[in-house]
Amino acid sequence: MNNPKPLDYLLLGTLSLIWASAFFNIKIATYSFGPVTIAFFRIFLGAIPVVLLCLAKRIKIEAFSKDWLWFASIGFINLVIPFFLIAYGVQKVQSNLAAILMATTPLSATILAHFFTENEKFNWFKSVGILIGFSGIVFLFSDKVLINSENILYALAILLGSTCYVIGGILTLKISKKKNENVTASILIWGSLILFPISIFVDKSWNLIFPTFTPTLVSSLSLLYLGVFSTGIAWMLRFYILKHNGLVFQAQVAYLIPIFGVILGFLILNEAITSKVIISLIAVIIGIYIVKKGSRIKLV
Repeated sequence: MNNPKPLDYLLLGTLSLIWASAFFNIKIATYSFGPVTIAFFRIFLGAIPVVLLCLAKRIKIEAFSKDWLWFASIGFINLVIPFFLIAYGVQKVQSNLAAILMATTPLSATILAHFFTENEKFNWFKSVGILIGFSGIVFLFSDKVLINSENILYALAILLGSTCYVIGGILTLKISKKKNENVTASILIWGSLILFPISIFVDKSWNLIFPTFTPTLVSSLSLLYLGVFSTGIAWMLRFYILKHNGLVFQAQVAYLIPIFGVILGFLILNEAITSKVIISLIAVIIGIYIVKKGSRIKLV
């Protein structure tokens, strides 16, 4: 892999910013659209640039090949469920809290990888990191100003969504020999196919074509941004970074996303940042850092 250059760090920061900006845009989108509709259009609009990329690079899309069931399963678990749960949760939870809760993904991944993979077992370093990181989340749930009896289930839904990302990632290992672009395009296609009929009956997204209500312009723009930028273009940026700098470099977004998410929630939506939010954010980032350090330590 190449040594990172200033442009690489700029692209890494851009990717982190795009993914972090998804949270406040989801919040804005919920002002006019239901969570199923948000999830559908996020996946459908995100699929378009990725499919075009595959066509331009002449990469075969195997969504309907003999491995279609794997692609459909990963699309359901890695896209449909988490995108719905995040949109559902953000209806009643601040977007900055969603950014912190979603940042637990590397911690959950470490736990599940111990049980479902051969080469990612616990060591004391990882255990300490997990303990610190999830202690921050427990501490966050004690913030009665932002999380209470009325929205705690919504916060837990977001946390469950982050776990689904991890499960989907583990399933992806089963087809890890396939090109990233092919896998991403295939699961986005299946995610769209799964959610389209559901969105018609649940959120009645066909009202966007024959409207009985008029969604706000800002909500519509946020929905468009979520699909094109936070899903499609973000994935293409990820492909570039993975190819030129590798997984370890790209994984640094885990530190930046919750930081940007908290800052953007404050700047764009004027969301409250309590002392418990800051302490929880620091604990989660430290936990992720220790877990990643532990991943480089060989078990004796």
